[in-house]
Amino acid sequence: MVRSIVVVLAALSVAIQILRQGAVDSFSERRPDLAVRVWPGHPDVQLSAAMTRIAELTRQGQPVTQDALNQVYEAARAAPLAPEPFLVRGVQAQLAGETATAERAFTAAKRRDPRSLPARYFLADYYLRQGDAAVSLREIAVLARLAPAGIKSLAPHVATYARQRATWPQLRALFRAEPLLEQATLQVLAGDASNVQAVLALSTRKDPDSLWLRPMLDSLVKAGRYAEGRQVWASVARTEPRGLIYDPGFADAEAPPPFNWSLTSSAVGLAERQRGGGLHVIYHGREDGALAAQTIMLEPGRYRFSISAPGSSARAEGLSWVLWCMSSNSELGRRALKDVAAQGWSFDIPSGCPAQRLELSGSSSDMPQAVDVSIRSVSLTREGGGA
Repeated sequence: MVRSIVVVLAALSVAIQILRQGAVDSFSERRPDLAVRVWPGHPDVQLSAAMTRIAELTRQGQPVTQDALNQVYEAARAAPLAPEPFLVRGVQAQLAGETATAERAFTAAKRRDPRSLPARYFLADYYLRQGDAAVSLREIAVLARLAPAGIKSLAPHVATYARQRATWPQLRALFRAEPLLEQATLQVLAGDASNVQAVLALSTRKDPDSLWLRPMLDSLVKAGRYAEGRQVWASVARTEPRGLIYDPGFADAEAPPPFNWSLTSSAVGLAERQRGGGLHVIYHGREDGALAAQTIMLEPGRYRFSISAPGSSARAEGLSWVLWCMSSNSELGRRALKDVAAQGWSFDIPSGCPAQRLELSGSSSDMPQAVDVSIRSVSLTREGGGA
């Protein structure tokens, strides 16, 4: 925590006033040693050098000495409006448990420089620790406007509020005003399946393009919560799944994977939807890997899979359909694409396998040969008899 604080402080610069001032600012931030040579007595140079010294001590795991702090305070006498000394004092007070002193110091830093990102950040953090969500979120809203490129760094901080249901109304208000911050924050939350309720409650935008949707679905699938993942997918993607496999004609490019087709464009090959439906597949034959895949949820029993791939399927050497049990990551079966096209494929789903992954996979050979095939549609039905 302290390390990140002083690194941020050491990177602070002042507005460009004249050419010499511009050189000072640039060098102070990136090369303090050069800044000292350009204008050694400039207060910003002295502050930067002092902050850099503190940063070095912290990186080395050494305590910040009083001598280093005195260097900051001495430099500040020549720049009475600089916020850095107050930030340092606030951090000192915070580490010592002197919360009231820390608040006064951070407030003083903000008063001297209302655009000071560290001052806003520390105040937001202070109010969060004190349980004052309203004030903390106001500081975060200002941070989001001052540092649009730094929104991702704010997201983990904002995400901590999501675990407190009482703050949800305030977070929704913040997200309506700051949509980029919303997307970044929800992406952080989506990495943990336990946050699904918070993500759905806080999202002001729910559609297939929501940046949090894919990581949320991946988290739920990874946690083995397949049915819940499929429910979230259907709700947010605004689709009604029908049949045992989704989009058998490869016509829906809107609904995201994994409960819709995941298509590959890589060194393995290319799989892409064709205008009007159907799947065009090019397999280079040099590497193994999946070209198209979908997560499905079949109950125990016997099923039949078939495809419509007229003409080109006879030349589809190296391509196979493979079925995996996701909970055990075990292969349930595979069949060459040309055989599936000619005869279909019947397979069994065992008990204890609530979700499966059906994929079109390429297998390389000693003499690679490119394959170009078009699949019009696929079909998956349940055969009579049971498991």
